[in-house]
Amino acid sequence: MANKKWRCLICDFVYEEEKGLPDEGIAPGTPWEDVPESWTCPDCGASKGDFMMVED
Repeated sequence: MANKKWRCLICDFVYEEEKGLPDEGIAPGTPWEDVPESWTCPDCGASKGDFMMVED
């Protein structure tokens, strides 16, 4: 499985699928498409629509 990363276009926070966000109830290995639509960036509050996949 590829470890995709998604960057917030507002504040540059990066969500890494491999790490997840356990403190927010998102288990390691959770694909971006499985992150709830209601989730917001923990740093700036941006929506999932404000994130873009980052190429390694």
